[in-house]
Amino acid sequence: MPGELTPKGRATRARIVEGAAEVLRDRGVALTTLDDIRLHTGTSKSQLFHYFPAGKDALLLAVAQYEADRVLDDQMPELGCLDSWEAWHRWRDVVVERYEAQGDHCPLSTLFLQIGRQEPGARALVVELLRKWQERLAVGIRALQGNGLLPTSLDVDRAAAAMLAAVQGGVSIMLSTGSSAHLRAALDWGIVQLRAAGQFAA
Repeated sequence: MPGELTPKGRATRARIVEGAAEVLRDRGVALTTLDDIRLHTGTSKSQLFHYFPAGKDALLLAVAQYEADRVLDDQMPELGCLDSWEAWHRWRDVVVERYEAQGDHCPLSTLFLQIGRQEPGARALVVELLRKWQERLAVGIRALQGNGLLPTSLDVDRAAAAMLAAVQGGVSIMLSTGSSAHLRAALDWGIVQLRAAGQFAA
C-alpha cells in the first residue's frame, strides 16, 4: 500500500501511524482501540481502513516499524560517526539525554514490551532493529581499530553486542525505576572496557 500512495496519501498514513504510536505509548496495546486512534488522529473509520485494510494488526505492524526506525534515528548523527573516544562519549551523552527526555514514552518500551508481544511480524522488526544497531556499533569499533585506538585482535562483534546489551539493560531498569543511573553506569563501563582494550593496540 505505501508504495502506491500519492505524496498526500503517504503524509496522511504517516500522520496516522505517528498518532497511533503516541496513543499506544500512553495507553498500551491491550487498552487501545481503533476508535481511540481515530479520535486522536482525527481520522474517519473508512479512511483508517483505506490505509490499513487488515485493521489493528496492520496498524500495529506499521507502528512497530515506525518505532524501530525512531530508535536509531534518535541516535544520529552520533551513532554513525564513532571513530574516536570523544565521539563515543558524545554518543553516550545523546543516548542518555534522549532516554531521559522520553521517559516512559520511549520507542523501546512500545516496541519491545507491547507490540512485540502481540504481533509476530513485530518480533521480526525487533530482531532486525537489534541487528542494525549492533552493526552500527561494530562499525564504530572497527573505526577505532582503523585509527589505531584498538587492537585488531579485539572481537568486534562481541564488543558491539556487549555495548548494545548495556544500553538495553540500562533502559529497561530506567523504565522500571525512573532513574537513568544504571544506563549511565552501563555505558560508562562499556566505554571504559573498550578503552582498556585500547592499551594493547599496536
